[in-house]
Amino acid sequence: MSNTVIENVNVDAQEILITPAALKAALPMSDAAKEVISQGRDTVRNILDGKDHRMFVVVGPCSIHDIDAAMDYARRLKALADELSDTLVIIMRVYFEKPRTTVGWKGLINDPYLNDTFKIEEGLHIGRKLLLDISELGLPTSTEALDPISPQYLQDCISWSAIGARTTESQTHREMASGLSSAVGFKNGTDGGLTVALNAIGSAVKPHRFLGINGDGQVSVIHTRGNAYTHIVLRGGSTGPNYDSVHIKLCEAALDKAGIPLNIMVDTSHANSNKQPSLQPLVIENVTNQVLEGNTSIIGLMVESHINAGNQSIPEDLSELAYGVSVTDGCIGWEETETALRTMRDRLKDILPTRKR
Repeated sequence: MSNTVIENVNVDAQEILITPAALKAALPMSDAAKEVISQGRDTVRNILDGKDHRMFVVVGPCSIHDIDAAMDYARRLKALADELSDTLVIIMRVYFEKPRTTVGWKGLINDPYLNDTFKIEEGLHIGRKLLLDISELGLPTSTEALDPISPQYLQDCISWSAIGARTTESQTHREMASGLSSAVGFKNGTDGGLTVALNAIGSAVKPHRFLGINGDGQVSVIHTRGNAYTHIVLRGGSTGPNYDSVHIKLCEAALDKAGIPLNIMVDTSHANSNKQPSLQPLVIENVTNQVLEGNTSIIGLMVESHINAGNQSIPEDLSELAYGVSVTDGCIGWEETETALRTMRDRLKDILPTRKR
């Protein structure tokens, strides 16, 4: 009999991972955190349904790499969220997984110690604890649903989810989104086109059946009901920004033609700020002006923000990392964030209650 190896030819090793049920037992959710997450989800749904006049803002670091800085940011954001709550619903961006064009640091879940040790099980513990701690503060959280396995470990903590521009076209992610418990925003494609996002929304609202894992870590056929709360996120593309009033009107027409509710979120970062994070407040100002001028379709914003502005590379000596500065995409700093969102709230607080959607 031949000794030729034909299975797992390019696999070096396999590690047994903790089950979702075991991780949740080790890091259980309190009733207070559960209430915050549930209320956050309900509020987003009510905004999408036009039952809540406010807009929601997903704001926070491009990615989480420092738990202490993340909690520092969360405490600041909670105070700001309370201050602006009559007009803006603030949800903290807590991104653990980063899609890469080629290679690079893939995020806290994959490599929590930023040193290529890939302690994924420890990353899951660290990530879940952070989500629970932020929820305990009274602040709902959001993340990008990237890996199709990790939702079983973390998604019970999430009030709003994103599907990124690189994965909106993926059948796997459309199927996954159809079963997520939170509302889901699909970003337009990296080319700036809307078609992939419209198709993704049309797919995710329908039931699906696909391979996944259950709470006990067993490979299972997942049957979903479909997710009625999906919407588009405009993030610009290779053709340039797409948040201006002309692109918003074109998006409204495309949504209407596809029979999709006119709910548009604007990502102020990425191509919409020409990858210059300092331009994000100008995008916020433009969107605010559109609402003041009568727009009724824009329901939210995404903002990449950290304690300190800019970004940094990951050094070999991690003690050289600057505190509160992104290690992935550049962000605006905390003071700019406060000013931009306070200004937005002050300008919209009287108009949003009378907005007809």
